[in-house]
Amino acid sequence: MNIIAKPVNFLKEVRAELAKVSWSTRKELLASTVLVITVTGIMTIFIGIVDLGLSRFLSVVFK
Repeated sequence: MNIIAKPVNFLKEVRAELAKVSWSTRKELLASTVLVITVTGIMTIFIGIVDLGLSRFLSVVFK
């Protein structure tokens, strides 16, 4: 194979593989996005509360 045929062959294979992919519907994508944002928000609040609690605890211990 020459220098031109290799990239062309690669792109053909990529296109064939992408045709096999099961793409999400718009509804599934939006639901997943909302779920990720919600879980991220909950984890942020949880970690913030734990951090605040540990900070106050350590400030009392080391005073």
